[in-house]
Amino acid sequence: MQQNVSLRNLNTFGLESEARFFIEVDSVNALAEILKDETLKAIPKFILGGGSNVLLTKHIDALVIHPNIKGITKIREDDDFVWIHAGGGENWHAFVLYCVENQYAGIENLSLIPGTVGAAPMQNIGAYGVEIKEVVETVETISINTAEIRNFSSQECRFSYRESIFKTDLKGEYIITGVVFRLNKKAQFNIEYGDIQKTLQEMEVEDISIHAISEAVIRIRKSKLPDPAIIGNAGSFFKNPEIDKAQFDELKKDFEELPGYPTGENKIKVPAGWLIEKAGWKGYRDGPIGVHERQALVLVNYGGGSGEGIKALSEKILESVESKFGIQLTTEVNFV
Repeated sequence: MQQNVSLRNLNTFGLESEARFFIEVDSVNALAEILKDETLKAIPKFILGGGSNVLLTKHIDALVIHPNIKGITKIREDDDFVWIHAGGGENWHAFVLYCVENQYAGIENLSLIPGTVGAAPMQNIGAYGVEIKEVVETVETISINTAEIRNFSSQECRFSYRESIFKTDLKGEYIITGVVFRLNKKAQFNIEYGDIQKTLQEMEVEDISIHAISEAVIRIRKSKLPDPAIIGNAGSFFKNPEIDKAQFDELKKDFEELPGYPTGENKIKVPAGWLIEKAGWKGYRDGPIGVHERQALVLVNYGGGSGEGIKALSEKILESVESKFGIQLTTEVNFV
């Protein structure tokens, strides 16, 4: 265990923050030993994985535990599916590429999303018409308070849009140590969302495959989103709001080009990026922080910015969008 450790390289915003205590673990047994250690019981615990969906606004006066549990194993298979276990510390994009290489279908649309396997079910990550809840079989966890092992079924995770039980009722109670995915041997291509079809045509793809879809998604994301290794960011900062159809129809009277996607039960999902751009924030910069020039959903740290500054900017954007459209946005990124 180390003291006064910089967390700058453990959050994709590249923000300066310091952990009072810090320890990295590479196995469930080692993690259990730490959580059972009586000398550490009184110290608050803070779990930091890939840091891809967190905004550090202060120093962390706690024991920061960095789970780095690796390993990818095929558990079983039948004629239609293959069950793959991945450690929570595995890089998400590397795991996607592993599955694509082995012709395990179902997550190719989720290529190039930053973060770890352990963070994927917590956020119920999604992109281009696919959500992780569609392929999660089991989420393996350990209790922070008791060190007891508990496995959650997909249903028990209570997945919803960018949410799970680990962000709501059980927030801060469990560490995700591994995930079992049920992937398809017979691919069902999902290319209707966004620019995937257009990009596949530009790539001159004649026979669609999960490899081609993955490559198309990578191209799209690279063209629109900044690389966290170059410009600090956490990907999409805000969630796409769902509003009543009546409110959507009323807004269309003043904003004819307002896009919307029916989600059932008389609800319409509106792209938050469009709202933020129309509110005048796209490309905005305030010293070392700002809104990305190609994607208004992404707040960025150009270098030397602070978590407090980014939080303040996000609050201004929320107020501006609500004032202009009457829509309350919510953040996807977790504030600490």
